[in-house]
Amino acid sequence: MVDVSIIIVSYNTARLLEDCISSIVEKTKDISYEIIVVDNHSHDLSVELIRKKFDWVKIIVSEENLGFGRANNLGIEIAAGRNVFFLNSDTLLVNNAIKILSDYLDQNEKVGICGGNLYDVHEKPAHSFTRIFPGIVYELNYLTLNVFSKLFFGKNLYFNYSGKNIKVARVSGADMMIPKRVLDKTGGFDPAFFLYSEETDLAFRITKSGYRVVSVYAARIIHLEGQSCTFNQLKTRWGLISRHLFLRKRYASGCLIGICDFFHYAVVAILWCRAFLKGNRSECESQAYVLRNLHKSGKMNYK
Repeated sequence: MVDVSIIIVSYNTARLLEDCISSIVEKTKDISYEIIVVDNHSHDLSVELIRKKFDWVKIIVSEENLGFGRANNLGIEIAAGRNVFFLNSDTLLVNNAIKILSDYLDQNEKVGICGGNLYDVHEKPAHSFTRIFPGIVYELNYLTLNVFSKLFFGKNLYFNYSGKNIKVARVSGADMMIPKRVLDKTGGFDPAFFLYSEETDLAFRITKSGYRVVSVYAARIIHLEGQSCTFNQLKTRWGLISRHLFLRKRYASGCLIGICDFFHYAVVAILWCRAFLKGNRSECESQAYVLRNLHKSGKMNYK
């Protein structure tokens, strides 16, 4: 058995994927690993490029875009590693992060998920985790501009500045390592999610099974997320659908979901006003779309 199975889902990210795999090869030392690329029906010669340059990488080619969770589940099915590392194609390892994370899991059997500190393209701290699961408390906290979470967690809300490993609600799906035994017990990603919130749902289920989710500060990875600031209506819609799906799974009562939506409307209104005052047209469009469609999210579909 290899130590770590690295699963990378790719959709038209050939060059990013090449750089990501190159960084794994360069930075990963003193640990055995396999790389499994799941191609989500790309049209940019991703598969050909990887087969030519990294012929040892296992490739699963899907005949359709399965979304993030379902594609990762295909990788899990053939993963031979003791630990499974879900890694975005738009990431670059800064250090021997895979060994750091794997060693931590091996030494802490009650930890069900761990992830490292993420940095942006300029190596500035980026969103690496959240401390609260989406729900009523989450919306209330957001409505108060994170006043309550800042009192409890200080500045370690989305990035681990503490210099020690800390318990969180979920780590970013861009770099999430899970013991295979935990996945065998709790199951992989819920295929009902196409994109967004699937890692939140998985973390929530693993937490409910008695495991901890931990941010491992020493593991460092660059995440090239958000290089484009253009409003994407389809992705915003997917986000709304996935948010509602997670809340429906968390709360049996429609009334509780309604309370979440009420607070969320207020949050989005504040975000729209802030974007308007800053002249951020793309953000205004995004928040306006949410305001118009939040109440319909439970009846929307991904297609």
